[in-house]
Amino acid sequence: MPTSYRALFAPPGTRSFAAAGLVGRLPLSMMGIGVVTMISQVTGRYGLAGALSATIALSSAVLGPQISRLVDRHGQSRVLRPAVLVALTGAAGLLAATRFRWPDWTLFVFAALVGCVPSLGSMVRARWGALYRGTPLLHTAYSFESVVDEVCFIVGPIVSIGLSTAWFPEAGPLLAAVFMAIGVFWLTSQRATEPRPHPPEEHVRGSALRSPGLQVLVATFVATGTVFGAVDVVTVAFAEELGQKAAASLVLAVYAAGSCVAGLVFGVLRVQGRPERLWLVGVCAMAASMIPLQLVGNLPFLAVALFVAGLFIAPTMITTMSLIEQHVPRAQLTEGMTWISTGLAVGVALGSSVAGLVIDTAGAKAGYVVPGIAGAAAVAVGFLGYRRLCRPAPWRGGTVVEQHGERTGKAERHLA
Repeated sequence: MPTSYRALFAPPGTRSFAAAGLVGRLPLSMMGIGVVTMISQVTGRYGLAGALSATIALSSAVLGPQISRLVDRHGQSRVLRPAVLVALTGAAGLLAATRFRWPDWTLFVFAALVGCVPSLGSMVRARWGALYRGTPLLHTAYSFESVVDEVCFIVGPIVSIGLSTAWFPEAGPLLAAVFMAIGVFWLTSQRATEPRPHPPEEHVRGSALRSPGLQVLVATFVATGTVFGAVDVVTVAFAEELGQKAAASLVLAVYAAGSCVAGLVFGVLRVQGRPERLWLVGVCAMAASMIPLQLVGNLPFLAVALFVAGLFIAPTMITTMSLIEQHVPRAQLTEGMTWISTGLAVGVALGSSVAGLVIDTAGAKAGYVVPGIAGAAAVAVGFLGYRRLCRPAPWRGGTVVEQHGERTGKAERHLA
């Protein structure tokens, strides 16, 4: 396993853009949970905290595909820097509005601006695609990036919640904004590995979301994102009820650690079987892993349950990328992947807000019903749409892992 991943970093520049992507992705896990922690400490209102976190996620869902489309046409450096300046303005305003107790509506305005943060995960994957198109290392690179995502979700909540509870309430979101600025400007300064923009004639008219298969994937990941958003908010509230709020970051880190371990192993395997079948098994397993959460009574049991639940996240996400390869035109691969992120963001928004309302009404332990119901909804959508996933679009052929040579090269060139 170490040899497989070490081979990724042989070309010059790979370590630098991977490190920049790591730093720039930390706000993904820090900002939302940091806002929840900050607002709950300052106001004691989990409903408001969840609604603000949901606003950030929904804004990202709306703006994310537009930013990715502009990057495809104009390049990363020309688009990402102005976008991150808007996001930083929103973060600064949100912190000021919280500190000086401005009206609630101002919090929502600034939270919406924070949603303009670029998706550095997609940008780094585009660089890997440009570098390793047509080679087996591309699958390993995408798996590595899934692991990096989980590392961010391990480190981010610990830092964000820990600083906000031990230092001052705004400390977590403040550091997230700093990481955001460093990551984006560091990545966009590396022009040698930046993929070249696509010429206008290569773009396909209309949205990639017209694909029936992609619609199934996005709808399922709305429900999956609801699981993630609810688990974050409920875990913080549950730990606070037990008088151990700072421990919530450690518990959520264990959740991400399970996915990290599974992603590392999955990245060096060549699993046999139809990707849509493997994907459905993963969705069902994620849903089933929410059942033990209904029985939690202490943090150690919760940590074990979340670790097991995390084992099914990264493999399912990696398989999803193979399915996107089958169901969208090659010139819209970036947009297709962004729609998956959009579905997750919408789900996180729903999960955060609904869980916050349930906590305010019935207590933290009752909040774990929300991810349980969301997991069941994901399974239902997966089964109902399974036939669509079994019928790849006529312009596709093969999966990310199966395609090699010129065909894969063309697909990954468009992805980049």
